[in-house]
Parts: sequence; C-alpha cells; structure tokens
Amino acid sequence: MCGALVLQDALEIIDTRCALLVIDVQGDFMPGGALACADGDAILPGLSQLLSERRFAHVVATQDWHPARHISFASEHAGYKPFDTLDLYGEPQTLWPDHCVQNTPGARLHPELDWAPVDLIMRKGCDPRIDSYSAFRNNLGPDGTRPTTGLAGWLRERGVDSVYLCGLARDVCVLWSAEDAVAAGFKTRFLWPLTRPVTHDTDAATRQRLTRLGVEIIGA
Repeated sequence: MCGALVLQDALEIIDTRCALLVIDVQGDFMPGGALACADGDAILPGLSQLLSERRFAHVVATQDWHPARHISFASEHAGYKPFDTLDLYGEPQTLWPDHCVQNTPGARLHPELDWAPVDLIMRKGCDPRIDSYSAFRNNLGPDGTRPTTGLAGWLRERGVDSVYLCGLARDVCVLWSAEDAVAAGFKTRFLWPLTRPVTHDTDAATRQRLTRLGVEIIGA
C-alpha cells in the first residue's frame, strides 16, 4: 500500500475537473509477461486502493490492443530482435516482443484490480501499421501525422482540465501520455509511485523530461 500512502495527502481534494488516467495495467507488462516492466506488479496494491477510494469523478483506463503481426513487433522484421531500433516513417521505432495481442490473456486489464470505477476503457495500438504509446495520440504514421485518439475531446466534454497519470510503462506510454496531455492544454500530474518503467535506467531522463514540460511529479 506504500504508493497510495505516499500520495494520500496530495490527493486529498480532487474535484470534478480532474481525471485519473490509468495507463496499460495489463498482464504482459507484469513480471513474467511478454514485455515485463521492472517490478510492474508493485503498483497494484496502491492502485487498487486509489481506485477503491473513488476520489476521481472521471477515470479512464487505456489498454494496449495490438493485432497479431503488429509493425512494432521485432518478429515482423527479419534480422532484428526485441529492443532493436529501426527507422519507421522517418522516426526511430523500438521493436518490442510480441505483446498485448488482441484477445490473449496478456492483453487483459489486470484481473486483480476492480475496474468498476472506470468510465472509459480506451484501446490503442489497434492499427497494424502504427504504434501507439500515448493515450492522446498515436505515434507517427505512414501519412506523417499523429492522429488523435479522441481522449482529449472526451475529457473536455466532461469539463476536465487536469489529469493525473499512473500505470505502465513509466518511461514509454505513461511518459508519452503526459507529454501529450500537456500539449493538449491539461494541467498534468504524474503519480510516480504508481508507475514503473521498462528499465529503471531511464528514470533520471524521465524526470528531466517531465520537469521541462512543467509536469508536477507527485510522490517521487
């Protein structure tokens, strides 16, 4: 429960203009999963407590939902292995192990959590040609754009102007979601104890990027 305890005071007062975004808490990102985050399961007790307290009027969960043979999978590129990088549409693309394939156990939202407080489950990464880290926008596609997911509009329709982010992975999908939340004009807060990275080697760089963006890092 330590994550929730660290955040207790900071989250004491939440109003209807705030939303909680829970990023990709799925089996494949847990220890033993296809793309395990470092201590990914350590966030589960704190996140379970936070969800059960229903502090937020609006809660969104994202779910990586890749078709088989997704372009981000290393298995789709001869001569490459997981975590290699190649050029895709003019930008570097990390190649991942096959993960969160639609309708597989590893793609499910984690079964130990009660997802009843969630208002919207937003699936991303569904286009086999485009990776999708952020909750707000896809990665760069073949047409040179980053199409929106529609989440920013969904939040604005509900009067939300501030978002709190948690989930997996700290250094990829949660970080990209924070960056795009700022770009979309939302006051953005990052619940550090309720995130974990692919590797802790990236933590310093992640903090620096968030600080430069003006994101409030809570509980770090």
